Amino acid sequence: MLAKIWYALMGTKPTFDRGLLLCVLALLGISVVLINSASVMEAFTRFGDSAYYLKRQLVYVVLGLFVFIFCATIPTAQVQRFAMTLLLFSIALLILVLIVGREINEAKRWIELGFFNIQPAEILKLSWIIYLASYSSRKTEEIRKLTKGFLKPLFLIGFIAALLLAQPDFGSLVVVTSITFGILFVSGAGLTKFFLTGFIVALIGAALIVFQPYRWRRVMSFLDPWADEFGSGYQLTQSLMAFGRGGVHGEGIGNSIQKLGYLPEAHTDFVTAILGEELGFVGMLIVIALEFFIVFKAVRLSFALLRHAPSFAGYAAFGIGCWFALQTVINIGAATGALPTKGLTLPLVSYGGSSLMITMAALALLMRIDFEYRHGPLGPKGKKRLV
Repeated sequence: MLAKIWYALMGTKPTFDRGLLLCVLALLGISVVLINSASVMEAFTRFGDSAYYLKRQLVYVVLGLFVFIFCATIPTAQVQRFAMTLLLFSIALLILVLIVGREINEAKRWIELGFFNIQPAEILKLSWIIYLASYSSRKTEEIRKLTKGFLKPLFLIGFIAALLLAQPDFGSLVVVTSITFGILFVSGAGLTKFFLTGFIVALIGAALIVFQPYRWRRVMSFLDPWADEFGSGYQLTQSLMAFGRGGVHGEGIGNSIQKLGYLPEAHTDFVTAILGEELGFVGMLIVIALEFFIVFKAVRLSFALLRHAPSFAGYAAFGIGCWFALQTVINIGAATGALPTKGLTLPLVSYGGSSLMITMAALALLMRIDFEYRHGPLGPKGKKRLV
């Protein structure tokens, strides 16, 4: 019934996932509005132009749409063919950023190219999903039956982890590692392997937190931010006050107080707090629903493909779904005090060119997978296809 109404409103039967496209456009629109509001004070203070970040974000959105259109035209078989090349390129950038990277807040995560800054860790997320999806589709039996098939990508992720920690970028490492375990799990690796490796990874993660003072301070401030509300807990306490002011319906667009120099990174990592303050609980629910609609679409498409046979497209779709779910949970969790503070953006909403471009490329791949499932080589003959 819903499909019939949709076709009546939109005309012909869709050749691509219109729901996914509308969801992406809705989040981009919310992003522009939020960043315009959240960045006013910082933009005026630093650059004398209250619309500075808004102008740049509009440029990023336009470029992101071009990236989306271009990448959606590339067949998934072609993407798989260049999986290793993309990964090696990402690793080269991770090494390069340690040499010539721009340092911000004691972290070297960006390569400056004039108007645009490249963040290699963002490129790595997508290239790693593509590589691991290709590996899993080719080595499914090895992953399921042999320990070495399961361990090979873990050794590689260990090398990548060393490069990420050298920046340092612990948040991206958590995301990439979690995506790795997610894809290997749907590939059929046994639970015993996961428990053993998960235990080892947990011990290493705990050691990295305990023996790194700034990470330990973040964990302590997360547990009790009010104990040092003007020191290590300052950012979280300001974020919590923003949510408190927002209540159910919010203060209205443009009426945030925390953005007026009180909450650092209000337009990037903590844009969620401004969302909660200005649009309230209702606005938060809408954005969360849109983010997880993308996750639902990705996972549903993945299972539809993997139900018939292991495939690059199926694993890639699942990896993209994991990526969106993790970053959404971690970003919102950090802003609300449910998780320790991490420098991860809210997909399609937070300010940032590098993050937005790669996210749009990932969504284009997801759209292409869906298109091929409906009309191309991925669609199972005689089976009901996704609508």
